[in-house]
Amino acid sequence: MSFTITLLPYLIAMLVAVGVLRASGVLDAGLGGIRWLVEGVGWDTRFVDALPTAFVKPLSGSGSRAMMIETMDTFGVDSFPGLLAATMQGSTETTFYVLAVYFGAVGITRIRHGLGCALIADAAGIITAILVCYWFFG
Repeated sequence: MSFTITLLPYLIAMLVAVGVLRASGVLDAGLGGIRWLVEGVGWDTRFVDALPTAFVKPLSGSGSRAMMIETMDTFGVDSFPGLLAATMQGSTETTFYVLAVYFGAVGITRIRHGLGCALIADAAGIITAILVCYWFFG
């Protein structure tokens, strides 16, 4: 069977996941919960507005780029959420796409440990992007 035919269902599933995440309102509810928790601790909540880019980036690079542009349209290009979304765009990876395409190309089927390590690296990139943006842009 052709590599393209075996890979296509995974790529379609990632696109559907991005669409469902965006259209269902789950993302907005989750951001509200994160904002509530961060306010409860007493921290600054400006970074929460850039998190949609970070949440979509592991699924789709173009989807996260669209989220970054939406953040910039809403808050402005020079706003803290806009700058943070742009920084997150460059500091994380399209994890599920990489695992589907690259591991699928060489026939790796057991990706459990690779997925865990990749998601930890994405979390480290997101946290570092937040800290660096607060450091540079206040």
